[in-house]
Amino acid sequence: MEVLKVSGSSRPTAVAGAIAGVIRSGQRAEVQAIGAGAVNQAIKAVAIARGYLAPAGVDLVCIPAFIDVLIDGMERTAIRLVVETRFELDGPIPDIREPYPD
Repeated sequence: MEVLKVSGSSRPTAVAGAIAGVIRSGQRAEVQAIGAGAVNQAIKAVAIARGYLAPAGVDLVCIPAFIDVLIDGMERTAIRLVVETRFELDGPIPDIREPYPD
């Protein structure tokens, strides 16, 4: 499972692209965030990633949980969002992104 760490200054579209890439490769994505701003950006990214993958018929689900992580020798509580497809896929998802109109 690919771990994506999100901060309060992360761009949701960039994180969404990373999530979509992991899902397209047939894996689950784990998004980790510490703090309200980071959790906000992470949730927005999941919503945007759903929009990226919906045209391919892929429905994402998000499973939230608390986890303890060690940062600079201190234990912190983070939010973990496991992002996966609603149904099992047979393999990688083809990239169907359309080019932007000129």
